[in-house]
Amino acid sequence: MRKIKTLHFWIDSCKAVEAAVSEVATGFEFVKEGVLEEEELDELYRDAIEKIEKLELRNMLRHEEDKLSAIMKINSGAGGTESQDWASMLMRMYLRWCEAHGYKTSIEHLVDGDEAGIKSVTIGIEGDFAYGYLKSENGVHRLVRVSPYNAQGKRMTSFASVFVTPMVDDTIEIVLDPARISWDTFRSGGAGGQNVNKVESGVRVRYQYKDPYTGEEEEILVENTETRDQPKNRENALRNLKSILYNKELRHRQEEQRKIEDSKKKIEWGSQIRSYVFDDRRVKDHRTGFQTSDVGGVMDGDLDGFIKAYLMEFNDD
Repeated sequence: MRKIKTLHFWIDSCKAVEAAVSEVATGFEFVKEGVLEEEELDELYRDAIEKIEKLELRNMLRHEEDKLSAIMKINSGAGGTESQDWASMLMRMYLRWCEAHGYKTSIEHLVDGDEAGIKSVTIGIEGDFAYGYLKSENGVHRLVRVSPYNAQGKRMTSFASVFVTPMVDDTIEIVLDPARISWDTFRSGGAGGQNVNKVESGVRVRYQYKDPYTGEEEEILVENTETRDQPKNRENALRNLKSILYNKELRHRQEEQRKIEDSKKKIEWGSQIRSYVFDDRRVKDHRTGFQTSDVGGVMDGDLDGFIKAYLMEFNDD
């Protein structure tokens, strides 16, 4: 059903783009004939461009983990109340972005600031491609403003870190290689009557597992004597084998998340990914060079320009 949903998205979206482009072409002819106003044609053009850009952005999310939900952690940097207030502003910004894009959010853990703001927060963000979009926000965010907490009205610089990881779900697909499977049968022991003792209802499956990431090999052995029905026991043994392989893949993903966490930069000068300069009405991403003067819009969650610029430059095929 997930694959069908994805296919429907691409088919429907491409049809919508095709229709929008056709309307622009038709509208152009109508303008020449005096049937349509130029302002109406401009509106058709803007609509077509918006549809194309949304599809272009979605096309950048090709990695397996991109489709997953996300967990976001925001931590205030050194600087006391000013940095803690900045962390709470970032939290509001991301919650507004999630709301605008239909993502379900939950505050999983929050530590309030000493006087104002927050020291840290962990947000669960549920929905398709939440991680794919928000991975662009990983890093240190720098604020420059005249601080309301400074009696002299001085210009202050504050830092906060944002850390986004994919939320591991139950969509990990386990594929068993039949060539690596071998079966044994044996008589079940213990109580249960003559059938248990005389019929080889117990099963033992051996799987020659090769780690897809390290290349290491090991034999996984699973036995099942759960029922007197050998086919049922074989089914249960395969289920248990898949569970073991699932846990191996899950541990790998968790290890990858830990590597990302270990690589977090110290919250200080020189490591920021984006600067928010309120006085100059400028927000600039230092990785892509994308910037905007709409500071208010950004703080209200308008981050799509930054996200798209990052994905276009860094989301490798």
